[in-house]
Amino acid sequence: MDWKTLTSLGRFKDIIMVLLRYGFDDLVDRLNIPGTKFMRKKSPIDHPLDTFERIRYACEELGPTVVKFGQMASLRPDLVPPGLIAELSKLQDDVAPVDMSQISAAIEQSTGKPLKETFSVFDVTPVAAASISQVHRGVLAADGRIVSVKVQRPDIRAKMRTDLDILAIMADQLHERVEELNSFDLPNLVRLIKKTLLRELDFKKEARHMKIARTHAGEGADVYIPEAYETYCSEHLLVMEFIQGAKLKDFKRESIADPELLARQGLVAAIDQILKHGFFHADPHPGNILIMPEGRMCLIDWGMTGRLSERDRHQLIGLLQAVLDKDGEAIVHTLLRIGHAEAVIDQRALERDLLDILDLHYAVPIQDMNIGQLLMAITDLLRTYCLRLPPDMVIMIKALVAAEGTARCICPELDVVAEAKTQITQLAAQRYTTESVLRRLRFTFTQLFSLQQEIPSRLESLLGKADRNELTLGFRHENLTGLIHTLENVASRVTFGIIIAAMIVGSSMIITTGVNPLLFGFPALGVIGYLFSGVLGMWLLINIIRKRKY
Repeated sequence: MDWKTLTSLGRFKDIIMVLLRYGFDDLVDRLNIPGTKFMRKKSPIDHPLDTFERIRYACEELGPTVVKFGQMASLRPDLVPPGLIAELSKLQDDVAPVDMSQISAAIEQSTGKPLKETFSVFDVTPVAAASISQVHRGVLAADGRIVSVKVQRPDIRAKMRTDLDILAIMADQLHERVEELNSFDLPNLVRLIKKTLLRELDFKKEARHMKIARTHAGEGADVYIPEAYETYCSEHLLVMEFIQGAKLKDFKRESIADPELLARQGLVAAIDQILKHGFFHADPHPGNILIMPEGRMCLIDWGMTGRLSERDRHQLIGLLQAVLDKDGEAIVHTLLRIGHAEAVIDQRALERDLLDILDLHYAVPIQDMNIGQLLMAITDLLRTYCLRLPPDMVIMIKALVAAEGTARCICPELDVVAEAKTQITQLAAQRYTTESVLRRLRFTFTQLFSLQQEIPSRLESLLGKADRNELTLGFRHENLTGLIHTLENVASRVTFGIIIAAMIVGSSMIITTGVNPLLFGFPALGVIGYLFSGVLGMWLLINIIRKRKY
């Protein structure tokens, strides 16, 4: 999809208009989009907002897809600066509900049956309405179970794909043309969020996520996971157990019988999901937590999850232990093993900066220390050193931040550090059980045995190619798109200048001949050539000055 195609889309024009209204004229100019001068009629807002606030308001005005995009971007502290994360976290995706006729048609299309055959009772008024879907309460006709029915909004997938394609093209253009934005790696951010967002549109996957979470939690778990009825689920429909309760964000702390116990249970469950099972809810904020009548916590909305391998979990436990022990050298060593360095890193400088962050956070009383903020500060530091962590590792950090924030919301007096340290120490000890050590040794010896079988044949193949002069080296250039674009612009302008110069010389020669017809006493063809070359020359000069490329 190129600029010509994009400019024909009404949605694309809406996005540009909103950017202009919120004062992002410079970005629009850098995009070099044809026809933007005709879009500048609306006056910009006159409220005193900083850059990050303007981004949030622009996202809200651009609608559900961009709001959801912003919410997911707030989960990536490795790619998004802290101030912007704080603003994007405020985005709300509560929207007007879809008409019942459309909801009914969507359900019938997913189940292949009339609505009344699937649900004996179906509430017309939705329990909740969000950007991707809305939730209704119903009763299954087959067995009378009360359920929550999550229905995807009609055509939301096509609308999101269009918006995401537009954002991807704009991100590529900005990455090439605005050097100040290169550190944020906008194309990669859009690519990762697009993948996550499109995956969240598959409700069958969300049903499987809930099943996995229930399996890990087991019977009698402190945090409850609703059951999904997979028989009724499809890509566009999720039918699950109806949970009676109130969202934690709307719940009054005074009405909780034992807030400290509830906060501890939620924090322990989150750490267990991440470090013990490696499968976790990606955004356990108060809006995704219900408090059931018996005071039990229920975690809902499993569209976004994270997955960590056993090796990731072991490295993460080591990192958290080093953070809690204030061991700067161990933190640097672990981060370099986990992350991917995009440039040569000064390890001593990184360690000094990490120790500065640790000193700042350890200066407060231990009960007031915020592990989440500490991890976010470390992640922000890594971004400045061009050290990239795996996406699921970063999402885990944000999930841990949300879990800690939720625990403090329920019980501000909870000693989060003590709770986390106890649990992390126990999980660290499990890495060295006899069974775990033997399993890793068995895997290592298997790998070594396979490798010693493959080395002779690979070496023979390599030497054979060298003998036959078939050994070749591949060369690939990357990130030269901006340079190529610049060279093309330079060549075009030089060519344009040569043509103008040739027209002036040609017109001068015609003027000296005195051939008819005449205009103002001079040969008309020469005068027209002068005028035409003058107009073209002025246009080229104005274009160069307007784009500040001189």
